[in-house]
This record gives sequence, structure tokens and C-alpha cells, in this order.
Amino acid sequence: MRTGNEPVTARSPLRLRFWLGVWGLIWAAGGAVAFSLAGRAGWAAACAVLAVIVAVDLVMVVRHIRQGPHYQPGPDVPPYEPPGRR
Repeated sequence: MRTGNEPVTARSPLRLRFWLGVWGLIWAAGGAVAFSLAGRAGWAAACAVLAVIVAVDLVMVVRHIRQGPHYQPGPDVPPYEPPGRR
């Protein structure tokens, strides 16, 4: 629901989320390799699962970045009435 008090200059944190995801993917993949070389199969599997989750998140972030900005009503549009309040 739109309340009418959204910031006019709000910015999306997607680029920061992308770079933090890249950093996490590097560490998770590195951890999976290091643990597998050390013979720790459980920890290697945990790091590999985390790397897959981060990779999927990065795909979604890139998709949202490529979609571009979506329509946002301007300050001249009044707040919407909540549904069911009549």
C-alpha cells in the first residue's frame, strides 16, 4: 500500500547487493574447494550449497537490474485508499 510519504530520492540497493553477492560467491566457492581438498566433505557440501544459493541470487539481482526502473507515482498522486475501507 502506498502511504504518500515515500522518499523522492530513494535508490535501489541492487548494485551493492550484486557486489556483496560476488564477494560471497568467491568465498563460498573457495571454501568448497579448500574443504574438499582438506577432506572435509560436510563443510565442502555446505559451502557448495551456499555458493549455489548465492549464484541464484546473483542471477535474480542481474535480472532486476536489467529490467530498469519501474513506474512510481509522483508526489502529485495522492495516497491510495486501503482496500475494504468503505
